[in-house]
Amino acid sequence: ENLLAVHVHAVNIHGTKGGVYTFEKALYRYPTIKGAADQGYRGTFKNTFEVFHNLPVDISPRIKNEFEIQPLRWIVERTFSWFNGSRRLSKDYEIKSFYQENICIISNFATLLRRF
Repeated sequence: ENLLAVHVHAVNIHGTKGGVYTFEKALYRYPTIKGAADQGYRGTFKNTFEVFHNLPVDISPRIKNEFEIQPLRWIVERTFSWFNGSRRLSKDYEIKSFYQENICIISNFATLLRRF
């Protein structure tokens, strides 16, 4: 539940391509990390890491029509909801993406400190 890497990009970059930047940043810091993603990342994201980084990416199966808890997806969505608890992250106040990334990290630290 700790953040491994944060990458803020322009809104016109699709999440599957933006995810490549984030995962490369995490892979640089933590070389033993394993790749896992949902069906939306089966194209560009999966090909980038299997071809260029020789890292297999585990793609989760398609979501069924009935309700079922998705454990990894739940962790991601919960992290985003914790970000919404920070006033500074509730709107786009930052001018540069570098500042936004740092505010995300500070918000995560504050969340972790509150839990202890």
